[in-house]
Amino acid sequence: MNLLDIHNQEKPLQTQKIFGSSEGSVISIQLLENAELKEHITKTPALLLGINGETVYEDEKGHKVNISNGDFYQIEPNVKHWLISKTKSNLILIKL
Repeated sequence: MNLLDIHNQEKPLQTQKIFGSSEGSVISIQLLENAELKEHITKTPALLLGINGETVYEDEKGHKVNISNGDFYQIEPNVKHWLISKTKSNLILIKL
C-alpha cells in the first residue's frame, strides 16, 4: 500500500488512521491547497512528519513552522494548534 493512495477523495481535509495500538496511533493527513485543519489540542505528545507538499503549522505560543518533504515537528500536549496548507500536502501524525 502507498500513502498517496489512502486518500482517494478530493475533500479539503482527509484523515485516515493507518496504525493504532494501546500505546498510540499513526494518522495519515491530506490537505488540499489552501485547506485548513482547524485549531485543536492534543493531550499526548505528537510528531508531525511532512511527506509531500507544503503546510504551515502554527500554535497559540506563536510558533510558525513550514513543513515540507521530510520535515518534522514535535507538537506539545495541551497547546492549541492548527495547520494551513500552501499546496496539496500529505503528512503523518504520530501520537504517543
